[in-house]
Amino acid sequence: MTGPLKEKRLFGDAFWALFGQAASACALLAGTRILTELVTPDIYGQVALLNGFVALGVTLFSYPFICAGMRIVPECLNKGEQAALYAVVARLAVRFTAVAIVLLVLGGGLYSYFSGSDFWLFMLAGALLMVTVRRELGIQLLIGQRKQRGASLWQTGDSILRPALAIALVVWGGQKAEWVLLGYIVASVLSNTFWSLALSAKPDSKRSIVTRHFGADVWAYALPLIPMELIFWLNGMGDRYVIGYLMSAAEVGLYAATYTIVNEAFNRSAMILLRTFQPVYFQHYAEYRAKEGFRILWLWIGSVVALGVAGVVLVLLMKDWVAAMVLAKSYHSAIELMPAIAIGCALHALGTVVAQPLLAAKRTRVLLLGRVCGAVTAAVSIPLMVMHFGLLGAAMANPVYFGVEALVLAMLAKPWRNIDIDEPVEIDQPDREASESRVTV
Repeated sequence: MTGPLKEKRLFGDAFWALFGQAASACALLAGTRILTELVTPDIYGQVALLNGFVALGVTLFSYPFICAGMRIVPECLNKGEQAALYAVVARLAVRFTAVAIVLLVLGGGLYSYFSGSDFWLFMLAGALLMVTVRRELGIQLLIGQRKQRGASLWQTGDSILRPALAIALVVWGGQKAEWVLLGYIVASVLSNTFWSLALSAKPDSKRSIVTRHFGADVWAYALPLIPMELIFWLNGMGDRYVIGYLMSAAEVGLYAATYTIVNEAFNRSAMILLRTFQPVYFQHYAEYRAKEGFRILWLWIGSVVALGVAGVVLVLLMKDWVAAMVLAKSYHSAIELMPAIAIGCALHALGTVVAQPLLAAKRTRVLLLGRVCGAVTAAVSIPLMVMHFGLLGAAMANPVYFGVEALVLAMLAKPWRNIDIDEPVEIDQPDREASESRVTV
């Protein structure tokens, strides 16, 4: 009976992951279509650059701790330990997000002083960073506990409200970047408040015994992820700032809108598979069921490869139709960027899945090496190709650095090895020593 029950739950996870990603993707695409009709590429470029700073704050200052919580939560023995882990992760995420907001506001103040730009845009970006971290903390820890329905509903609600309120404020107040940012902030405040109350766990009538302190475990897992998340941001967002420096905000708007459309299709598909398979894979690994974990991993890899190939082919055949559907006419000059961006997105998804054995074994320091290789390649290829080929060069750089990263990660993780174990997998000595010296943070 356990086999059919496990498969039924896996299909249930897949359904809710699919629902969340599909619904939020539709909301984002519809919002992008309307926003590109209402604002110029220059305004859209300003919002994209500020959103890039918000993404940097989330990925660098909070996401490593959230990822640690996702990985460790399957090892919790009861609800008490889950609550203790959540408290540690939330405390660390809040502390470092506060640091990120201070740095963003100070940097924005200096930039505004010397450039004469509007300082309030950076204040709004700081507020957006705060509400985005709260959203990601809630959604990702729900995913780690395999509560896919709640995570998907929260994500979908936020994805619908953000463009809806941004569009409403632009229609009311005019073409200004601050109205778009304010719409995003109010939307996430409403969504976070509602879903936090709706999905809050009922208090446990039986007092659970907490025999484990998670502070050192979270730090040991998260520390190597901090530079890795910076690298991830540079690979995903750095090209926009190179374009803004070498060209203009209008070109950033063209590139960002086109990249968003293509990346969302690939990223949402990859996220469906990630949310379906990663919690199961981590759970099998935590319970030392290597054969089942290996089977899940290769089912996951095969699905990513199939979706990547199909996606690239569809973009090649339908790029004109896609642009006509989801981008305003003033943005259609960037259609030629789509195929190269699609190949890069497919390779990025492949690199993520082949690296999963390193995450499962908590070998985040080894994973960092692969990310570094991709970042170095990006740092060299993006400026050179933008200088020589303009926007098309930025798109063509995507397959180069994501391809190098995927290849190096595969060589480091060796996902083709089926390690048959009946006891805990030995992890790197520094990681083991850190996890054994458990102290409360």
